[in-house]
Amino acid sequence: MKKSYINKIQQLCAAVLAFSTLLSCNKYLDRAPLSEVTPSEYLNTEADLAAYTITRYNFPTHGGWGLGTFANDNGTDNQVTSGYATRWVPGEWRVGATGGDWDFTNIRQVNYFLESVLPKWKSNSITGNKLNIEHYIGEAYFLRAYEYFNKVQALGDFPILKNTVKDNLEELTVISTRKPRNEVARFIIADLDSAATLLSTTTASGKTRITKNAALLLKSRVALHEATWLKYHKGTALVPGGPGWPGAKSNPNFAMNIDQEIDYFLTQAMESAQLVADGVALVNNTKDNGFNSSNNPYFKMFGDFDLNAYSEVLLWRQYSLPLNVTHAVNHYMNRNAGNSGYAKGLVENFTMANGLPIYAANSGYKGDNLISDVKIDRDNRLQIFMKAPGELSYTDRKNTNGQDIVEGKPDILGIAETRYVTGYALKKGFNYLIAQSEGATSTTGSIVFRAVEAYLNYIEASYLKNGSVNAKAQAYWTQIRERAGVNTDYMNTVNNTDMNMEAKGDFGAYSAGQLLSDKVLYNIRRERRLELVAEGMRFADLKRWRALDQLAAKPYIVEGMKIWGPMQEWYKDEKGVSSLIQPNTSGKTANVSLQSESNYLRPYRINLAATNLVLDGYKWISAHYLNPIAMSHFTITSPDGSPESSSIYQNPGWPLMANQGANN
Repeated sequence: MKKSYINKIQQLCAAVLAFSTLLSCNKYLDRAPLSEVTPSEYLNTEADLAAYTITRYNFPTHGGWGLGTFANDNGTDNQVTSGYATRWVPGEWRVGATGGDWDFTNIRQVNYFLESVLPKWKSNSITGNKLNIEHYIGEAYFLRAYEYFNKVQALGDFPILKNTVKDNLEELTVISTRKPRNEVARFIIADLDSAATLLSTTTASGKTRITKNAALLLKSRVALHEATWLKYHKGTALVPGGPGWPGAKSNPNFAMNIDQEIDYFLTQAMESAQLVADGVALVNNTKDNGFNSSNNPYFKMFGDFDLNAYSEVLLWRQYSLPLNVTHAVNHYMNRNAGNSGYAKGLVENFTMANGLPIYAANSGYKGDNLISDVKIDRDNRLQIFMKAPGELSYTDRKNTNGQDIVEGKPDILGIAETRYVTGYALKKGFNYLIAQSEGATSTTGSIVFRAVEAYLNYIEASYLKNGSVNAKAQAYWTQIRERAGVNTDYMNTVNNTDMNMEAKGDFGAYSAGQLLSDKVLYNIRRERRLELVAEGMRFADLKRWRALDQLAAKPYIVEGMKIWGPMQEWYKDEKGVSSLIQPNTSGKTANVSLQSESNYLRPYRINLAATNLVLDGYKWISAHYLNPIAMSHFTITSPDGSPESSSIYQNPGWPLMANQGANN
């Protein structure tokens, strides 16, 4: 066999299973080394199944330095970091030579499990508790669905692989053929149906392992994502069968009634979301003003140690100092801002407690001269999940004169690692204990799935399907708003919404480059934005809503707090000399944006050099709705080595050339 042929097989075939040993159970320590274990000797007991699936967990959770998952919304219209994301710079985000999202390793590992275990399960040859065995098989179906959903969100069309394959180049090339994204989404839903059938509602490990409700929630997420993608991207190359869709050659017999497909996915989203929402109560919010939220269950849910006690948490990761499984979220969130900050547009999107937008007549808005003013009489989520000077830092530590240690002025001039990028600092995930903020010693839990998403998914899916807010959706919406401390009459907000005002700071005010005319739909999107703030879901929502087209013609400049107002006094020394340096100040390096441009801090307008690629704001091209496939994958699957002859195709707008940006 030729060496090049062997190399192709090696590159195509994902690595054979890596049995990592993440479990701490001593009973696994006396096993033979896994490198010496054959398939016939493994996956024969309940314990084997439990160990295998837990090591396949691949969810975004806190880890290392920084704000953990609370930083995952950075680079959106919600949240800003000191560096920019290349997705906002057409031409700067480029096709990779290798790597990327076109990878089957995790999928292959789960397929291996199912291939090995299902025959043994059906023949009753696995020892252990029957219900537990079924639960771990359900976990495997869930994990495959989760991996596939990641692929759909990143790449769209993707091969459907249900089994491991032999090291045969021809076979591997054939199975690399991409399937239309709606078919992949249906495959994911089928896997989640299997998972929900097999999974238990509770586990011995509490909610640190996947449960039935987690599967139902993920199903509603997948279905809503695909329904809205098809709806808003309809008539483009990003939808199977659309004009210019590159999958036509690989799928010559493809046919889809897109409106029926949208309706199918909306129905699936509603049904699965309702099963979760009707069975899981929201955690109570005591609605404090944010000075000290240490006894507020809603606030504590994001920064507590044992999240099993919170009904709303469906899946979470636990940490332990003795086991050296820790993170640094609270070090950054408590002591500084962790190189992040809410955008002005997000902060202004929160309504008043009376339900009125801040710009509405008689809203009662106190203005934004001070950060504390911004929070007065607002949606309670803004009050408790955004820091302000003067608020309590610790419940178990006083300063040397016995007074409370409180939040100081936002350090917008600090080093990047700790900077208050916009002045509006995150507080979601905050913990008031001093030990949690002393380096990478934090052990607060990390939420993976939260039931309120099911409430939101149902509201959106049912409205898109029926064109009205039905009784069930109204009940869910009422519960969300009541907990947020907002007038539960959503029509009060709808009737006072000005879409032109909302468009100034909310990408979700658009779809396909057009400002939404449906104010009810917009406020459903608003509710989702505000409830899920800093939970890493914003960019996925913006993509499925096709809410970024308008940036092609009108770039967006991110702003933060009102630095050129009374708050500028915070940055003067005892002699009245300001430490704020504007661009073009002779002999000095700027650290704030120009007052003549805006009274509000513009993080990406501090450096006016031509090398600042987001100087003129976020821009967009439609190719960026999907990620590019790296070039190595085309040459591997090509009979003659040329990308053009590959059995796979590049995503719309992306070139078949490494290190090149998208062209439209």
